[in-house]
Order: sequence, then structure tokens, then C-alpha cells
Amino acid sequence: MDREQLDNGCEKGVLGLVLAILVWSVLALGSTRPQDFLVVQWLTVALLAVWTVRFIINPKHRLLWPPVCWPVLVFVTYAIIRYRTAELEYPARQELIRILIYSVIFFAVINNLHKQEPSQIVGLTLIFLAMVLSLYAVIQFLTDSDDVWSLTGHFDKGDGNRKRGSATFINPNHLAGYLEMVLPLALAFTLTGRFSHLMKVILGYASIAIFAGITVTFSRGGWLATGVSLVALFYWMARQRDYWKRGLIVVLVFAAIFTVTLTKARISVNRHERFDTSKQIEDMRFSLWEPAQEMWKDHFWFGVGPNHFDARFRQYRPDLFALQNRPERVHNDYLNTLVDWGLVGALLVAGCWATFYWQVFRGWRFVQRSQGDLGAKRSTRSSFVLGGGLGLLAILVHSYVDYNMHIPANAILAVTIMALVSSYYRFTSERYWHTVRWPLRCVVYPILGAGLIYLGSETWRRTKESSALTRVQTISRAIERESFVSTAQRLAELGRQQILALEATIVAEPSNFEIADDLGEALRIQSFAGLPGYESLAEKAMVWFGRSMELNRYDSRSRVGYGMCLDWLGRREEAGRYFEEAALRLDPHHYAVLARAGWHSFQIQDYAQAKKWFEKSLNSYCNMDLNSNAWIYLKLTNEKLAETAVPVSHSLHRAAK
Repeated sequence: MDREQLDNGCEKGVLGLVLAILVWSVLALGSTRPQDFLVVQWLTVALLAVWTVRFIINPKHRLLWPPVCWPVLVFVTYAIIRYRTAELEYPARQELIRILIYSVIFFAVINNLHKQEPSQIVGLTLIFLAMVLSLYAVIQFLTDSDDVWSLTGHFDKGDGNRKRGSATFINPNHLAGYLEMVLPLALAFTLTGRFSHLMKVILGYASIAIFAGITVTFSRGGWLATGVSLVALFYWMARQRDYWKRGLIVVLVFAAIFTVTLTKARISVNRHERFDTSKQIEDMRFSLWEPAQEMWKDHFWFGVGPNHFDARFRQYRPDLFALQNRPERVHNDYLNTLVDWGLVGALLVAGCWATFYWQVFRGWRFVQRSQGDLGAKRSTRSSFVLGGGLGLLAILVHSYVDYNMHIPANAILAVTIMALVSSYYRFTSERYWHTVRWPLRCVVYPILGAGLIYLGSETWRRTKESSALTRVQTISRAIERESFVSTAQRLAELGRQQILALEATIVAEPSNFEIADDLGEALRIQSFAGLPGYESLAEKAMVWFGRSMELNRYDSRSRVGYGMCLDWLGRREEAGRYFEEAALRLDPHHYAVLARAGWHSFQIQDYAQAKKWFEKSLNSYCNMDLNSNAWIYLKLTNEKLAETAVPVSHSLHRAAK
């Protein structure tokens, strides 16, 4: 087999791996879970390896480097530097790995799939995949199904997402984000692409299905983003004498679908109530914006750190019932970027998008075919650039009210479309091609080698951690399932198994402060059972709580656990400062932290202070089931206060006599 055949094989291998990444990422819950994203990591490592082999076997392999590659490279460099200076190493490393994965996909696609046939295959795959997802979402909507079936199992949507189409995503908003990027591409292929009549009919039906899928998500952000992209598309079509009639027909069909869907939604009172609940939950996202702005103002230039928002949010948490859970993201990709990366990082990201759209506008006349006397000449190149550019415009609009770019499936789709559209800029000039000869190989080879080694080692490390975490989750579910039906001996055995699994996880990933915290909590629970040897278990729990505090100095949970162990061992004077630090400085508005502070005051018999903590906890979150400790201990505290008040009243009565 000669070099040319090997090179062609590598090119097909890259195409196959990219398609596998695109399909897997969306069919596995959007790859939001670490174990699902791990498959994407391994596929990307294989993609980078195949591309490296292609460089080696083909001395004439050319590097396509349009202008957008420069700001992307600068941002990746900034991300590496910012990771090295981040306060919390573990979440920053996970974010860096994602950025490196996306950048590898971007550069691999732009340099290996720039030919018309591979890019067309990718485009058609995306359209038909989106059609399948849309049909599934419509079925969920029509059958009132709250189940999500994906490649990785069966899941429930959760209260905020019921009676809405979500396909293989948990959150319907994220499905809308995915479909809104593909719909303009499907319409552009249908109306302006060079395909057979049969293929155009199929693409037309796919476009209708995708629009229906967006409609049944009932994502207001998705509707707005889709509307903006469609208005831009129809405005362009109205200026073309052969397309305005077709555009009008599409508008009428879409309007009919939208009207029928809304009518169906109003038929059922129960469904309407579910939508109102979803709307209330969605509106809670805006409560995150104010603390996020405060966080950014305190770290204006470089942000709090990559993927640090969730860990740092506790200090900025407002005293609101709606924000007692972990927010994870800001629900605004622009504000999230400012918080994590600062103004410098946000400007670099903006530079990537600005350069991309500058390429689209400047290169448009090079990819479109001029209109002749007999009508417009169709071009798949121009349809891809038009549809891809408008699809990315849609996700930019939607990102203002959601965090779609932090959903791996959506981010990978956006990166792939951006790379494919950018590759068409090669028609503007030959100067963007660079043959990789030895002077240039001295730069390319070390970068590819370093990326392959780093991503490969980190992916293997993540694999071991994921395997151990799966074991932990299995045991935790068993404990939750058997907590009310099993014997104390059985629960103690499950607890010991959980501790062993957590220890294996922390060995695989020593920097994961959440696992260190979970291990300390598991040991504390075992110690609080009061069985022989409870003192050593408490001491061991304190070691892991201390480890968690070292890895994350903003974590309130580890300080509360450490203080509870000190109380349990009779060292109550030492415990006070840990509760005060957690409840007054690190997380002053979280109901569980406040309840634990009240528990400590109860242990030292400071019942007046305990009453204040418990009442404040219940004001933050009054749910009797989830905040039962505050309810129970507030009742006990009031009884203690009543008992101490009786002797005082008797002594005063005797003194009066």
C-alpha cells in the first residue's frame, strides 16, 4: 500500500471519528455526564492520533490556516496559562480538557474535511440526526412521556422539564439549542443546494420535522433564536428573485406547525399546569445573574478561574428559596465566560466569533454562484456557508438566556459547523495553505505530540476515576434504596463498601476535593453510629475533611463535617470556629449550613443562638422533608428554652413574696 492510499485511509478515518463523536455526543444525554464525555475524549485522542499519522506518512500534507485559527489558538494558549494559575486545580483541569478536545476537533475538521464530499456527508448526517431527534421529541410531546431513552440508559426528565419534548437530552432547552443550529443548514440545503429532486424532498421533510422538534421543546430562548435565524434567512431569500416564493411557502408551513402545537398544548389543563411549573423554574435562572455580576466585578480582568463559578457561588448566594441547590452554570454563556475567564478571556472568545463572521461576509462572493438570465445557480458551498453561519447565529442568541455552549453535544456541533464553514474561506486565496515541510514540522510535530500525550494520559486517568465513581454511585443508590427496609448490619456493610469505593476513587484522582469530602462524610456517618472504634473513624473523617479544605478553601461542607467530628469527640471549643466560618463567611445563606451551625449551638447548650440559626435556616428553605433537621431541632430547642424559663419564673415569684 503506497503513501497516497494510506493518506486517503487516514482522511476517511478522520471523517469516521468525527461522525462518531457527533452522533455519540448527542445520543448519550448530550455527553453531560463525565462517563459519557469520556467516550468523546477517547474518540478525540484517536482522532488526533490519526491526524498525526497523516502528517508523518504524507510529506506534502498541507495545513489550512484561515484567519479564525489565530484567535482560537490564542484563546487555547490563554486557557492553558489560566489553568496553571487557577486556585482550584481539579475543576480548572476538567474545563481545560474540554477546551483542548474542542480545539482538536476544530483544527482536525478544518484541515481534513474541507473537501466538498466530506463536508457534505457531515452536513447531511447532522440534518438526518436532528430529524430523528425531532421526531422522538414530537412523540414525547404527543404521548405526555417524561422518559428519556438514550444510548446510556433510561432516565427521567425531572419536574422542570415534564410534558416537553427533549429527545435524548434531559433539558428541552438544550435540544432546542442543538436543533436551532441545524435547521438553517437543512433549509439552505433544501432551497439552494445542488441535490437531486428526491433528496430535496427528503431534506424538506427533515426541515419541517426539525422545526416541529424545536416547537415542542417549549423553549422560549430556542423559539427566539430560531426566529432570529429564520428572519435573517428569509430576508436573504426575499432579495433573490427565484427564492422569495419558496421562502413564503416555508413561512406559512412553519406558522401552521407552530399554531397546531400551541393549540395541542392548551387542550390539557394538566399539561398547561406543567408548563407553568416549567416556566417558573426557568425564570429562576435570572436570579443567578446578579450574584454572577458581583463575582465578575470582584475578579474583573481574569475571572474567578476556569469552571470555578459553581465552587465560588456559595459566598455570593443571595437569600432566596430558589437558589438553594448547586447552580453549576450561570444560565448565560456570556456572563459565565466573564465570571470564569474575566474580561480578557471574554474578549478573546469574542475575537474568535468576530473573525469567523468577518470571514463569512468577506468570503461570501467567492462561494456563491451568480444568478443567470434563466434563474439562480445553485451551490452547495454557498448553502453550507449560509446555513452554517445562521445556525451559529441562533446559538449565539440562545446563549444569552442559557448555557448551551457548556453542553458538550452542542459545543461540539458548534465547533464542527464553525470549522466546516471556515474551511470554505480557502476559496478567497491560496495563501492560507501551508505545506508542512521540515521547518514547519518542527513546530507542528511537538504540538501534536504534546497534545496526544497529555490528552491520552488525562483520558486514561479519567477512565480510572470514572470506573471507581460508577462503583460509588451503585453503592450509594443501594444505600438509598435499602435505608428504610434493611437491617442496621446490612447498612453498615454497605457503608463500609462505599468507603472502600471512595478510597479507590481518591487514589485514581487525588485532586478531586468533592470525593475527599464525600469520603469524610461517609466516615463521619459510620462514626456517628456509635459502635466500638467510632473515635478512630471520626479522626479519619477529619483527615479527609482537612484534605478537602486544602484542595478547596471555599468549601463550607468540609468545614461543617470537620466541626461535627470535633463535637462528636467532645472537642466543642475547637469546633465553633469551623461552623462560624462556614455559616458566616463561606455560605451564609444555605439552609443546610445554617442548620448545622444551629446543631452545634444546641450541642454546647447555647439554645438562644441555636434558635436563631434554625429559624434562619427555615427562612431560607422551609421544606419539611429536605430540611427536617432544622424543624426537629427547632422544636427541641424551644422545649429546652421553655424548661429553662420555668425555674426562672418560680424564683422571681418567690422573691416577690
